[in-house]
Amino acid sequence: MGAARHDQNSKSMMVKKPEEILLMQEANQIVAETLAMLEKTVEPDITTWDLDKLAEDLCIRRNAIPAFKGYRGFPASLCVSINEEVVHGIPSKKRRLKKGDILSVDFGVKYKGYFGDSAITIPVGKVDSAKNRLIDVTKESLQRAIAQVQVGKRIADISGAVQTYVEENGFSVVRQFVGHGIGTSLHEGPEIPNFVQDEPSPRILEGLVLAIEPMVNMGTYKVRILRDGWTVITSDKKPSAHFEHSVAATSDGPLVLSSRQGF
Repeated sequence: MGAARHDQNSKSMMVKKPEEILLMQEANQIVAETLAMLEKTVEPDITTWDLDKLAEDLCIRRNAIPAFKGYRGFPASLCVSINEEVVHGIPSKKRRLKKGDILSVDFGVKYKGYFGDSAITIPVGKVDSAKNRLIDVTKESLQRAIAQVQVGKRIADISGAVQTYVEENGFSVVRQFVGHGIGTSLHEGPEIPNFVQDEPSPRILEGLVLAIEPMVNMGTYKVRILRDGWTVITSDKKPSAHFEHSVAATSDGPLVLSSRQGF
């Protein structure tokens, strides 16, 4: 789940011990299993409420707690954002997916005291080439960001990897919402913007776990929040895509805790 800028205390960077990272990997693998299931399930005419129910049921079967449900009043287990919706879309029995939509699905769990968080964007049936390219560029920008999770580098190296690749491809990165540290809280420091800021950037420490999540728009980077208080949409109503992984910084390089087959 994306954090609003300054939504977490940048001073609260909490490095994790190896045994904690293993527990976080267990949590994130429940998330990964859920997203893989949803990716296979998404099809035209299914409701976003149906997807939410499937995700919550699998989570509970794995003895985990849906992380988003009740978080600051969010009413569901899954964030489901369609087309111009960027993040934090609320599932509904009235929202049915249509062929040609793109659906961003963000899911998190709490398991044995630790949080997992990951997101994917899924095409619904056959989508047009512009939307496919948006998905591909967003996914690749996350891969490039993950490669920067090296002990001693800076958070700004992650931000720069996303921004450079996205803008080279003619898209824009959302600035109002950012990635975040994660651990025993869903949102910890540091903030992980998808653009380079003109301010000091913290170094990446061994044991830091980061939820890196490019949110990429086809048009302007500007967004607004709908009257439900949650759903974020692009200001120009053009499509947006979102991918996220939880990644641990280790002495051997980045460890993607939420990895699943193929990604």
